[in-house]
Amino acid sequence: METAVVGIRDAKMNLSKLLKLVRDGNEVLLTDRGRPVGKIVRVPPRSLALGERLKGLEERGLIEPSHKRRMNRIPPPLPLKKGLAQKMLQGDRNDRT
Repeated sequence: METAVVGIRDAKMNLSKLLKLVRDGNEVLLTDRGRPVGKIVRVPPRSLALGERLKGLEERGLIEPSHKRRMNRIPPPLPLKKGLAQKMLQGDRNDRT
């Protein structure tokens, strides 16, 4: 793994190239007038399944566990005459203009 040292102005102009370096496993050290101010590094891939990540958040107290309540079913849509919904929608749109 290599570390590229880049000034902020060059980083702005070459961000796509720098991100490719990062995707390939390299680091980019950002400098302002020669002084280090930040670093761009690759984000590690998510290796845990969603359930495991949620459990971890629950254990750290960041979220509360679900109570496994049964979800109410959404009632079926009301039957309308053919074209009536479109007519109502168009009327609403005309009222707003």
